[in-house]
Amino acid sequence: QVQLVESGGGLVQPGGSLRLSCAASGSGFSTYNMGWYRQAPGKQRELVARFTGGGSTSYAASVKGRFSTSRRNAKNTVYLQMTSLKPEDTAIYLCNAETTMRIYWGQGTQVTVSS
Repeated sequence: QVQLVESGGGLVQPGGSLRLSCAASGSGFSTYNMGWYRQAPGKQRELVARFTGGGSTSYAASVKGRFSTSRRNAKNTVYLQMTSLKPEDTAIYLCNAETTMRIYWGQGTQVTVSS
């Protein structure tokens, strides 16, 4: 069983920055494929960023160049650094963990970009 807890969301003005964190339980964190998703009201959940095999990362076209994800295996934590935020980035941001057995999701953290 893996539990994921996101934090770091909030209200930010357009052009601002936020850093989200996702802390995971369990001893196999370094082997998990971690990802960040977001879901805006009335829209489908979409992939924002994820770690692919070998530790490389991929990003949605809409956030490439503005968002960056990283992980610290020693802290069982993955981060999403978001810069140059836009109103259309407003959503609940969720992290997920893919293990050999199943996929786990956190509860999410709200990010609101508004002046």
